[in-house]
Amino acid sequence: MDHPTVAILGAGSLGEIFARGLLRAGWAPDDLVLVTRRAERASDLQKETAISSITSLAAGAEGREVVIISVKPNDTSTVVSQIRECLTPDQVVVCLAAGVELATLESALPGQPIIRAMPNTPSAVDLGMTALAAGTSASNAHIARARVVLGAVGETIELSEDLLDAVTAVSGTGPAYVFLLAEALIEAAIREGLPHHAAEKLVYQTIRGSGELLFQSDKSAFRLRGQVTSPGGTTAAAMHVLEEGGFRALMEDAVQSAANRSRELGKRAIDT
Repeated sequence: MDHPTVAILGAGSLGEIFARGLLRAGWAPDDLVLVTRRAERASDLQKETAISSITSLAAGAEGREVVIISVKPNDTSTVVSQIRECLTPDQVVVCLAAGVELATLESALPGQPIIRAMPNTPSAVDLGMTALAAGTSASNAHIARARVVLGAVGETIELSEDLLDAVTAVSGTGPAYVFLLAEALIEAAIREGLPHHAAEKLVYQTIRGSGELLFQSDKSAFRLRGQVTSPGGTTAAAMHVLEEGGFRALMEDAVQSAANRSRELGKRAIDT
């Protein structure tokens, strides 16, 4: 599929990640437009990326084949109210705001093809994971067009909407879990006497390599862990401490808390 034209409404961290990722994937700057609140920010972005960067939501959305809403859930109402009059049924709206339900968006934009999506920050290095769910007015062609754009920065998966809050809690929030693990491992390594630069290198490469091994292997995480864990060995000793300390229960609680928060944010997002 050719590169569809894209408007990114909200040039915060995630919006900028997508803009730069689309450029890397072959989109021309003229295929894209960025919309941000501040004129100074728009000027800086245009100088850095050569993408037209403006402050008008309506002007940004007009005529673009894919319109990405990349703002906080509480700001979604403002965006929707300012673009609804300029949208046409052949455009597809892709909302990245956590927790904002398709029914809410469709009530605010009746008849508009809408995709709800949840990406994550590894999109910055083209290793993102984005789950998406289609609204009632989105055709297979609309879904395919959205997947071309979202897939420019990583992998995509289509799921039923009732699973997207869990997606937010697992892959959307997931990088923070990994970064916290990295922090903790580095601190533990330093306490064991390793210099900071060595601790960082050991931890970062271990996480990178383990992730790639998990991705490429046909074995489950359980099987791979078992291969490293010899009875009575060092890994077994470490695993015992983690299991006794309730590592699994903490992770389950963290994911559940994030999913619940996603639902709460969505409920307050748009007053239709």
